[in-house]
Amino acid sequence: MIVGIGVDLVDIARFERTIDRTPRLLERLFSPAERQLKPRSLAARYAAKEALIKALGGSDGVHWTDIEVTSEASGRPWFALSGTTADVVAARGIATLHLTMSHDAGFAIAYVVADGAAPPPSGEEIP
Repeated sequence: MIVGIGVDLVDIARFERTIDRTPRLLERLFSPAERQLKPRSLAARYAAKEALIKALGGSDGVHWTDIEVTSEASGRPWFALSGTTADVVAARGIATLHLTMSHDAGFAIAYVVADGAAPPPSGEEIP
């Protein structure tokens, strides 16, 4: 059952200007491993984190550095969650997070689907 969805679009040039003006944002938004990436990849990860917050329905208990976007060997992106952010995801009944990201023509986009347990058969209550 889909618990939430989120999408975010980032203007890469604007993102780069913001990081240039305020370099400390890198430490506040990204893990040490993420900080090694090119700006377009960072912009996509920023979009992914924003999309996750939207899929969760808000940012209560969510911390940017508890969210790391990493990739499988195949290139498929996924979230590595820790701290209170992992607790928030579990508390909201989310079993799986699906993530896709892309960047092209000066923009980065990310889309997140949060899946939870299947609803009970009609007429039954959730314990």
